[in-house]
Amino acid sequence: MTFADVVNLALNGLVSGMLVALPALAVSLVYGLARFPNAATGDVVSVGGYAGLFAYTASGSLLAAGAGAAAIGAAVGLASYFLAFRAILRRSVITSLLTSIGVGFVIRAVLGVTFGHQPRTFDMPITRAARWHGVMLNPTDGQLVLVTLAVLAIVFTLLYGTSMGRKMRALSDDADLARVSGIGVERSMVTMWALTGAVCGIAGMMVGMRTVVSPDAGWDTLLPAFAAAVVGGLGNPLGAVVGAILLGVLQELSTPLVGFVYKIALAYVVMLLVLLIRPQGLFNRVQGVR
Repeated sequence: MTFADVVNLALNGLVSGMLVALPALAVSLVYGLARFPNAATGDVVSVGGYAGLFAYTASGSLLAAGAGAAAIGAAVGLASYFLAFRAILRRSVITSLLTSIGVGFVIRAVLGVTFGHQPRTFDMPITRAARWHGVMLNPTDGQLVLVTLAVLAIVFTLLYGTSMGRKMRALSDDADLARVSGIGVERSMVTMWALTGAVCGIAGMMVGMRTVVSPDAGWDTLLPAFAAAVVGGLGNPLGAVVGAILLGVLQELSTPLVGFVYKIALAYVVMLLVLLIRPQGLFNRVQGVR
């Protein structure tokens, strides 16, 4: 295998990791504030795929597709909060997890009944990959990376550069102390669910652009997103993004050794090793019992 082949695999892994980074970020944000792993994340990604597809078909603009996917994703996120998760905020993790599984099943069933299970694709113009010393650069993949970086920049600016972001991080660090300090839980929760829904919606559009749009498309991103969030440290947004990119690159680089079928299992092997060696994740600190 040549150096160009290694670079091509690494670039493909970077793009794959970017596609998983947004759902992993959503998983981490929900866990940080609501304290449970949201199993409906992948199904909101599927919703975003359909919303982006119809917006793109109607307008022919990827910008309009992204805006439509973000808006519908945010609406679904808010609806799931007000109709399901709001009533169980103080319940156990198991209760919240089972509720999220139920929400995911409902969303998937609605998508299947409404649009059917036939995969759909974005009618994208055919582009030729640029070639440089054997390294292939696909313009569509470049667009996906730029969109992901833009979304990440917006989310992290909100989290670390605004008053609402500081309140959300305070709730994530110590919810009881934040409540005593007068931070409004309800407003922070509404903001978080709208934000994660929008992020998942855009992720769904990107997944649809690179693969297909179907009711089950988001499910394929859910388990890698969970693995990335665990590797980076649950509740750590930056760690989830870095974990997704790391796992994506490692998976692609392992393809010549383990094959296309078994490379998918590498993410879960890495997750298992992290749980055994550093249970708090690569980027979280060990916290003592208070």
